[in-house]
Amino acid sequence: MAEQQDMKAANESYAGFISLFKVGTILTVIATAFVVLLIS
Repeated sequence: MAEQQDMKAANESYAGFISLFKVGTILTVIATAFVVLLIS
């Protein structure tokens, strides 16, 4: 029983991390493109 709860918690943590990583990547790409446009 405890193993299933641990696995569920791990999956939720992983899903949250992946979502945060995706959003962070998109924001980084947008910020980078903006800076490159300002420089050029």
